[in-house]
Order: sequence, then structure tokens, then C-alpha cells
Amino acid sequence: MKKFAVILAGSGVFDGSEIHETTLSMYAIMKQGASYEIFAPDMEQAHVINHITGDEMNEKRNVLIEAARIARGNIKPLSEFKESDFDALLMPGGFGVAKNLCTFAFEGAECKINKDVEQAITSVHKAGKPIGALCISPVIVAKILGDVELTIGQDKDTSQAIEKMGAKHKQTTHGEVVIDARNNVFTTPCYMLDANITQIADGAENIVRAILKSLA
Repeated sequence: MKKFAVILAGSGVFDGSEIHETTLSMYAIMKQGASYEIFAPDMEQAHVINHITGDEMNEKRNVLIEAARIARGNIKPLSEFKESDFDALLMPGGFGVAKNLCTFAFEGAECKINKDVEQAITSVHKAGKPIGALCISPVIVAKILGDVELTIGQDKDTSQAIEKMGAKHKQTTHGEVVIDARNNVFTTPCYMLDANITQIADGAENIVRAILKSLA
């Protein structure tokens, strides 16, 4: 049975991991005969957003503790991640990816990557294992690897920032997966496009299928 490491950025689209993308990715992994383990960095969120009003709230939350809500408590600090324990790595999207796992939301192409996130991705890449990234999370892959082909869908500003980081962006629509075979990187746009939950399910299912096919 192939095993995925899933990296989360909190809980909730506006300040953490996108819950539909995360849950449907977990479902796709198990439905297709693989397993997963969930990780998140043990750190304070960039900020907390009221998901009804969109306003910033005057409180602090921890990324690992918030991500544990989605993981039903079965989660580990990302600092404990060991590449040798897994066959592939997968990152769902959500604004928390661009705010907590890196600073792309605030600094664009000049963003900085969380050290535990960078270590995880670098170790998996060096081992030649697949890296899957949904929604906005390909920006992290672009920043770390540079010369890589990927997609975030069709957003012009984000795709320009990705290319400024040295990566090549490919425009895609719902459910499409861009495969960079040289780097073993798989990306799909999900909610970077105007999408419904069935289209998110398609993207999650397709990217997991592509990764597992590469491991066969």
C-alpha cells in the first residue's frame, strides 16, 4: 500500500487549509487503495479570519491545532516528517498555504517558505518521489524548485509571480493535472478557479490517480 504525507496549513479557506480540497484528497487517496498521514507546522497562524464576514479577528490560533480539527486529532508536527516513511507528498490549498506555510499572500514572488515545509519538500524531491500540489500550493513548489512546470489554473497575477520565481506556468481548467515528469511534480487548480465541490472532487481524484500511476 502506497502512503502519502499530507501537509496542512490550518483549518478553513481564508486562513488555513481549504477543507473541501483536504477532505476530498484524503478520500481520493483511500478510495484508490493508498493511505495517508497528516502533518502541519507547529506555529502561530498569520492571522485569524471570520469566515462569515471576512474580517480579521483579534485572536491567535496555532496551525497544528487548527489542522487537527480536519485530521480528527490524528496529526503530527511537520518537524517530525521523515521522507523515508512515505511514497509521495500532497499539499491541498487554501489561503493558509500562502499565509502560514509561506508568505506568498504578503510578499508574492519574494516570499519566504516555512523551514519545515521547505525541508519536507526538498527531501521528497531529492529522493525522486512525487509531490502533489492543489490550488495555490504550487507557488511553494515553484519557490523551492524554481525550474518546474505547474499550474494554478488561469489567474494572471499568480501565474506571473510563479514565472518570476523561475517556474513555467500552464493554463488549465477543472480537473486537469499538469505533470512535470522530470521533477515528479503534479499540480491541479481546484478553487483557484470558480469551482463547485464536484469539480474539486474531480481534481483531487485525478491528481491522486496520476501520482499513484507514476508509482506503479
